Amino acid sequence: MDRIAEERQFWPVLDYPPWRDTAQTLQLWTQIVGKVRLALSPWLNHGWHVPLYVNARGLGTSAIHVAKGRVIEIDFDFVDHRLVIRSSDGPERGFALAPMSVAAFHRRTMGELDAAGVRARINPMPNEVPAPIVFPDDVQHAAYDAGAVHRFWRALTQSDRVLRVFRSGFVGKASPVHFFWGSFDLAVTRFSGRAAPPHPGGVPGLPDAVTREAYSHEVSSAGFWPGSDAYPAATFYAYAYPSPEGFAAASIEPAAAHWSAPLGEWLLPYEAVRTARDPDAALLSFLRTTHRAAADLADWPRGLECEFGEPGKPRQVEREQFGRR
Repeated sequence: MDRIAEERQFWPVLDYPPWRDTAQTLQLWTQIVGKVRLALSPWLNHGWHVPLYVNARGLGTSAIHVAKGRVIEIDFDFVDHRLVIRSSDGPERGFALAPMSVAAFHRRTMGELDAAGVRARINPMPNEVPAPIVFPDDVQHAAYDAGAVHRFWRALTQSDRVLRVFRSGFVGKASPVHFFWGSFDLAVTRFSGRAAPPHPGGVPGLPDAVTREAYSHEVSSAGFWPGSDAYPAATFYAYAYPSPEGFAAASIEPAAAHWSAPLGEWLLPYEAVRTARDPDAALLSFLRTTHRAAADLADWPRGLECEFGEPGKPRQVEREQFGRR
């Protein structure tokens, strides 16, 4: 098997409709865990204190400092299918991930935290979902297809890997690659360094103050989401804020990429990446061409892009690399 054929096998089939109910339930479960991190963490620019992170077993919060000398972390293990709560001064706690209502998941999660001596008061109203139901009352969403969740995690690991490579090709301010539980997507964002006009807000289920703080500076952002009822297909996306004139008509690769006027974003179907001769190259081409189009049309400072990083090889820094146009 050649290198490219070997790489393709790691990108799983991810068809949204068959696992729709599980995806909707899982999104709400991740919101409960994400809101625990939110409740216990100091505010960080652009909401970077709230996401989850792809890890070796699923998705996790990373370290949360709950008191002086006390640290916890909460992981979704999508290999053994467990919610795992670890603390620096107590036994591991958790429970099996299986079909259960959001109300039951909320009750069990908060109960495990209480037993671990962690008090976290969260807003029980879900964010960025249609017709939200407060967590303690939601018995409607209760599906869990372990096989589908495992495939989703595998897709996340591949997307995370390539997005991290892409992130390494920028010496300016850039976000980590992180998973936003509100919109249920994996994202990475680059910044020009300049302030942006105030965002108009109006994102359903998201306070305007949060949106305006998140988009306080010019961004070029890209990521992956597994689909929704509004767009029932796993997709990679790229957008800019503010969106520069001419962005919708830019020349973007690969050919499967297309502009969505309703979303104001460039989209590349996950299936087009998965079935490409070289999935990594197809996705990196999309990420690079969308970013360059946004940066060129918005007249971003020059010298922020660089070659992708290599393991064990320090970046060669040139003084003129940080110059402006």
